[in-house]
Amino acid sequence: MATTDFPAEIRELRTTLESIQAVSDPTALRAKIEQLSEAASAPNLWDDPESAQKVTSALSAAQAELERVDRLRGRIDDLETLVELGQEMEDDETLAEAETELVGIRKDLDALEIRTLLAGEYDQREAVVTIRAGAGGVDAADFAEMLLRMYLRWAERHNYPTTVLDTSYAEEAGLKSATFEVKAPYAYGHLSVEAGTHRLVRISPFDNQGRRQTSFAAVEVVPLIEQTDSIEIPESEIKVDVFRSSGPGGQSVNTTDSAVRMTHIPTGIVVSMQNEKSQIQNRAAALRVLQSRLLLVRQEEERAAKKELAGDIKASWGDQMRSYVLQPYQMVKDLRTEHEVGNPSAVFDGDIDDFIEAGVRWRRAQDVTA
Repeated sequence: MATTDFPAEIRELRTTLESIQAVSDPTALRAKIEQLSEAASAPNLWDDPESAQKVTSALSAAQAELERVDRLRGRIDDLETLVELGQEMEDDETLAEAETELVGIRKDLDALEIRTLLAGEYDQREAVVTIRAGAGGVDAADFAEMLLRMYLRWAERHNYPTTVLDTSYAEEAGLKSATFEVKAPYAYGHLSVEAGTHRLVRISPFDNQGRRQTSFAAVEVVPLIEQTDSIEIPESEIKVDVFRSSGPGGQSVNTTDSAVRMTHIPTGIVVSMQNEKSQIQNRAAALRVLQSRLLLVRQEEERAAKKELAGDIKASWGDQMRSYVLQPYQMVKDLRTEHEVGNPSAVFDGDIDDFIEAGVRWRRAQDVTA
């Protein structure tokens, strides 16, 4: 049985960490933390709750990022000590512990390295995710609900706060659509690679003949708008309809017209919000999501113009980006990165980090070769 070359592995870990530090710049990060800490200690900070929330969130994120780097450096040092101890004592149990820690450090370094690849204009933003049932009838609506649960569980695994902004229930089961926010730094950078058409193949639980069914759902991811983005929408370009919120089966859950449907007339983009208690709150939430979508449209138009000037107008993303197969075999496969796993249950339970990391690396490679 081959033994692990610990010195070589530890050298590689240190090299990877150094490359990450070169990008993340701990010195600049410490200066940023000092500046934010000073702002957070201002006596009038909470006079403007929204601004205060941004300051404290930015401070927490910067401290966590610096702590991740420092903690990994300490773990590598501890690993080296553990290996030396195990080799001196010829203790197989200690060396096995070192092997386990080596795998763990490598995985955490990979995750931190992904963060350095998120250098897009909006990658640091929070995210707004919309899931829509596509072709496949009731199975597609059920699939949309499965994807909503998958992403919410992924966020829960990382302790990322989420807010469901709107849910439109299908008549028999599942969802026509759902929109939610992920309130964490770099949520957009990570989840943007999930945008596209997802396909599910399984024996339909809604088919009394037990036939295999293929269904589709679309995932849209946009960066959360910020006040500095200057996405101004004239009132004349917006049509607002109000209606009563409803739950599964059309049962009324609200006796007032508090739900809002906002249509951007020039683009045809429609945003619905019904999860807040008042029409004013739903209108504000709808406007924020509409601005976020228009921000992404503007970004895509700019990117398309650059590609056209470069003579390359082919799409980077296929219509179908991932397949979830439950029958006749078990597999989830990303069609862009070729990454696949044989445990769909774990994936639907939120275990999608490997798919996201592969997607980020794939996108970076596409950008480099474009």
